[in-house]
Amino acid sequence: MTATPTRSTGAVWRPGDPVGDRRFAAVGDLPLERGGVLPGVTLAYETWGTLSPEGDNAVLVEHALTGDSHVVGPSGPGHPTEGWWPGLVGPGAPLDTDRWFVVAANVVGGCQGSTGPSSTAPDGRAWGGRFPFLTIRDQVAAEAALADHLGIDAWALVLGGSMGGMRALEWATSFPARVRRALVLASTAAATADQVAWCQPQLLAIRHDPDYQDGDYYDTGRAPVTGLGIARRIAHTTYRHESELDARFGRRPRAGEDPLGGGGRYDVESYLDHHATKLARRFDANSYLVLSEAMNSHDVGRGRGGVAAALRAFPGLLHVAGVSTDRLYPVRLSEDIVRARPGTRSSTIESDQGHDGFLTEVAQVGALIRAVLAAEPDAPCGTVD
Repeated sequence: MTATPTRSTGAVWRPGDPVGDRRFAAVGDLPLERGGVLPGVTLAYETWGTLSPEGDNAVLVEHALTGDSHVVGPSGPGHPTEGWWPGLVGPGAPLDTDRWFVVAANVVGGCQGSTGPSSTAPDGRAWGGRFPFLTIRDQVAAEAALADHLGIDAWALVLGGSMGGMRALEWATSFPARVRRALVLASTAAATADQVAWCQPQLLAIRHDPDYQDGDYYDTGRAPVTGLGIARRIAHTTYRHESELDARFGRRPRAGEDPLGGGGRYDVESYLDHHATKLARRFDANSYLVLSEAMNSHDVGRGRGGVAAALRAFPGLLHVAGVSTDRLYPVRLSEDIVRARPGTRSSTIESDQGHDGFLTEVAQVGALIRAVLAAEPDAPCGTVD
């Protein structure tokens, strides 16, 4: 029998946790796609390199669901790791900071410095469960305001994977004149029924945690850690490939534990427990809900005559790359984009690690970034194998 997840007794994410050496841009009120306005939006962001006098060397890196602005850099307060995409930004790196000005922002709705559910609402209380529904399009509109704040008229490249890939593609369709190149990794032009289906039990796990308190758990001494942990376990399973999990863990029991009626765990269960605990220590459950539902909303064709019409309005260079073993965002979704927009470049990241391959296969991704940056945006866009 599988052991029931227990409530964490360790440190969990709390509003006001330090966010490290980030800068903050007040980008004003954000009109929302579904109506209403999110007032007084702030975005936390980091930069590397120097913006050219012409402003033509700016690159925007878009993080995935539980990422943030800390793409690379030292660990420290607010930064438990040396970034979520190590080796890709810096002098001589694929995003060479001797040439490119690289920007990464924590998405609106997040919990690492940008306006989100834990932020203070106009009435002086945390937004909590009152935080408005956001779409990917809203997130990109906030980032466009950040670009204005930084004096960036157009990006030489916008790139990202998963939710970051959604935003990269939305940039190309919402602001086609402001994007010269877009690199979309392990993502899709519109969320699929399968992706929404995998998301639903994650949302329910959080909202049905007794400590969720309708999203108003800040300053109560309780937080929906159990529900967030279950959500992470479900999500993480979809991020890896079944053959990789089987090869790494098989049916091995956790050392010293007996899963055959003894209440112990298999190694793979311990692995999922570890990732659940890690996330609870650095992420807010309300932000997980807001960003997950934004991903469910993703459809670049909404209100634009469909996906093909939206994509064909983008005049720049579009390159899409799926991960060979991705079962959440399978390669066919990248192929759908190529079919919808003739001239789109495509490639496949070979990996045995499933969806997470866009994060772990640094050498392949780095080579792809170099190739996209070296290509002229108005050059013929053939298929890259």
